Amino acid sequence: MEFLDAPPLPFYFTPEHEQFRSSLRDFVSREIRPFVNEWDEAETFPRSLYTRAAEVGVLGLGYPEEYGGTPADTFYGLILAEEFARAACGGMQASLLSHSIGLPPILKAGSEAIKQRVIPPVLRGEKIAALAVTEPSGGSDVANLRTTAVRDGDHYVLNGEKTFITSGMRADYLTVAVRTNPAVKGASGISALLVEGDTPGLTRTALKKMGWWSSDTAHLRFDNCRVPVANLVGEENKGFKTFMQNFNNERLMMSALAYGYAEVCLEEAVDWARQRTIAGSPLSERQVVRHKLMDMTLRIDAARALVYDLSYRIEHKLADPAQLVARVCMAKVLATQAMQFCADQAVQLLGGMGFMRGTRSERIYREVKVMMIGGGSEEVMKDLAARQLGL
Repeated sequence: MEFLDAPPLPFYFTPEHEQFRSSLRDFVSREIRPFVNEWDEAETFPRSLYTRAAEVGVLGLGYPEEYGGTPADTFYGLILAEEFARAACGGMQASLLSHSIGLPPILKAGSEAIKQRVIPPVLRGEKIAALAVTEPSGGSDVANLRTTAVRDGDHYVLNGEKTFITSGMRADYLTVAVRTNPAVKGASGISALLVEGDTPGLTRTALKKMGWWSSDTAHLRFDNCRVPVANLVGEENKGFKTFMQNFNNERLMMSALAYGYAEVCLEEAVDWARQRTIAGSPLSERQVVRHKLMDMTLRIDAARALVYDLSYRIEHKLADPAQLVARVCMAKVLATQAMQFCADQAVQLLGGMGFMRGTRSERIYREVKVMMIGGGSEEVMKDLAARQLGL
């Protein structure tokens, strides 16, 4: 399939890309899909999955070879998102890949000593990394965060709270957004700080959720935690930009996951419609059902086309920064709306079975809202995009 004003698919994916997709699909089919119901009900998954994912190159994708990674372009990341979406278990995916938001600030701005100490063991699956930005007082309002890190000799004294932190209970390393200059309001007083999981004064509380049951999600409290100044990531009071740049890739990958989950719902709905009969004929032969399936397909293809086109522009540096931020926001809104629509339609078509735990559409239905809120809510995304486009 070719999209208007966009290169044909071979320009997006090379034979090497497709080889990676094939091996990843095999890994997900063998190591993840058979167990997701069990993991979801247990509200966890085995820590050994990290090392198995590392062995097939999942954790190191996109990281430099000197830290144990495998350099990769944006399209490898899209393939990773699309294939993990086939498992239909966002909680597992979010925690297993929490390093994808926890490590980039360290890779981009951290000292070489921090990089060498933290990144290799995480990419080997031996350690777990997480990002801690959101606070109880506000999620998307990063510029006004309240957690403080006050300099005291060769340490920072850290006080405050973070919430909704993916891998918050298990994480060995936390990349934390802090205010290192409490006297300064707004973005200019924010820094990034690496906090180790065994730091005295750090307490963690597990959170119960509507979806993402198998994901480890926590509320963190820092009570006079002493963190070495050497753990500062980047320059003091200049961490805001680092966190904002981190959001672009997170939102792009969430967009790919969202249309991937939407496609899972479509597949399950099509399979059900072909097997389920009413008055002697399959559901799929009824016009109202075919229209529902067509509406799902339209939304999935539109979201995928936007994400592919945007990824191509990122790879070839064809978008200015403001346009890039705006279109990443737009992609997240479009893709998560497609996920919401498709999950709702699939559950409706499956009828009573769609309400039963164990179907993929039921799980995805429970996980829609975290995708629409996490990484920046739909309302924040629209407003940010509008401002970037000068509307």
